[in-house]
Amino acid sequence: MRPSSDFRRIAPAATPPRRPSAPAGGRRRLALALLAFAAMNEAKAEAPPLHIVAFGTSLTARGGWQPDLRQALAACLGRDVAITTVARSGSTSAWALANVETVVAARPDIVLVEFSVNDAALDRLTTPGRSRAAMAAVLGRLREGLPDARVFSMAMNPIHGLRGLMRPFLDSYVEAHRRIAAGLGQGFIDFRPFWAEFSDAALARMIPDGAHPQPEAASAIMVPRLVEVLSEGRCPAGREHQGAPGRVDQ
Repeated sequence: MRPSSDFRRIAPAATPPRRPSAPAGGRRRLALALLAFAAMNEAKAEAPPLHIVAFGTSLTARGGWQPDLRQALAACLGRDVAITTVARSGSTSAWALANVETVVAARPDIVLVEFSVNDAALDRLTTPGRSRAAMAAVLGRLREGLPDARVFSMAMNPIHGLRGLMRPFLDSYVEAHRRIAAGLGQGFIDFRPFWAEFSDAALARMIPDGAHPQPEAASAIMVPRLVEVLSEGRCPAGREHQGAPGRVDQ
């Protein structure tokens, strides 16, 4: 019997060429790299925010610079930043001493301190000796209670008009606080040279009541320098601030 003419010979399908497998050492290195990358991302996600306490007077209580500092520093560090404000209008170093335990209890990584502006006010009746004693106790307690924290005393903005006349010896109080901080190995940030770049007319607009800068003015002066210092130079202040670098002791 003759085979049917419908019969067709079907050739076997071609087998695709096999790709050479990666050497065992290469696969091992790749796996280790992936594990390291995953661990790094997990650690970053679990890292607590950098916690800052701003401890001071009305220049801190109603300063308005903290939100901009939080945002700018977080962007610089690639890490969340939290800022707690412990401040009261009209407060002096005596109030600071009475409330320093609140700061210690917060367990911050960084403390920003400013009380010289009200210690220097004649109507607060805080003599230079009392101011030095109180600030030495405050900064000493911060060093003792927060041994791993970075503490910076700050000299804020110029005071003019009647409020300026009420503080004829402000610079001497600032210098006393700076010396106490230096003696304890703590930092000092002086914003006054930044403000000195502006004319009297500009300062009157930026600090309309003679003591409290507009929040946007305070942020423009303080935030770039604070970010530079607190990031340890990772994010230097912009070109517009380089003409008056200010004084920083660390």
